[in-house]
Amino acid sequence: MDSLDRQLVHALGVDGRASFSRIAAALDRSDRTIAHRYHQLRAAGLRVIGVVNARKAGHVDWLVRIRCAPDAAATVAAALSRRDDTSWVAILSGGTEITCITRIRTGEDYLLLERLARTPRINGVTAHCMLRELAGVGGWPGRVSELTSDQIEAIRPPHTGAGPVGDLTTQDWALLGALAIDGRTTYPRLAAVTGWSESTVRRRLAELLAAEILYLDVDIDPALFGYGCQAIIWLTVRPAALTTVAQTLAGHREIAFAAATTGASNIFAFLVVRDLDGLYDYLADRIGGLPGVLQVDTAPLGRQVKSAGRIV
Repeated sequence: MDSLDRQLVHALGVDGRASFSRIAAALDRSDRTIAHRYHQLRAAGLRVIGVVNARKAGHVDWLVRIRCAPDAAATVAAALSRRDDTSWVAILSGGTEITCITRIRTGEDYLLLERLARTPRINGVTAHCMLRELAGVGGWPGRVSELTSDQIEAIRPPHTGAGPVGDLTTQDWALLGALAIDGRTTYPRLAAVTGWSESTVRRRLAELLAAEILYLDVDIDPALFGYGCQAIIWLTVRPAALTTVAQTLAGHREIAFAAATTGASNIFAFLVVRDLDGLYDYLADRIGGLPGVLQVDTAPLGRQVKSAGRIV
């Protein structure tokens, strides 16, 4: 990726639905050049995804760890990825464990865990409620920073002063479902999906974004930025040190996402580093020196089967 590719990714992180013309004007490029680069990045795997804020939508996210036979990992992970209530499905290095984040409505029982526990070739399932997101909401902040403050302001969408959201309707969920596949879905297509007029779609989308029920994330392979190693860490932290450790992790460039959870390991995080040496250095120098961290469990990601959003 060259400088223009990185600028475009940063621009989409500022406003995932910014028009090519608005981005082109901010970057002093032609609309055609920006459109061409965008489609090249799409071919390389880039997606802009609409992600629903679980807490504000009345949902609860759970981190699930599944231990299984190595020959069953790919099949189980593929089945999990096809569900609309799962995200970040990954097979960990060694192929004997799968992790995913799954979502349920507040107060509902979750039958997936019972089903997994009865599945042949699965040796164990544990689930940890995500109490609070600590870093990385809306995208990995350490990925790229290529735009000037003036360029960011030129791309940032204007404040609309949108009104109250109210209860989410069937049409709202249809809108959110379409954006979970492609956050840049056109207004005519969104109007067709919801049955609303284009003006109603524009107004409702602005309301959902302003209320932070919906945010737009940029999904792209970190290897394109030179980060060839991803891992998950589980930290056991003294309760009195949780806030301090959380604030420190939020400032680490290596942290793509972190959350506080229930369980003996009360913080988990997705790490993105350049290589295994970088992972060692991060654990030894950045995590090892944090007061209050009692234990660290680390697992490199073998294969990311699903990220945020819905499988196309």
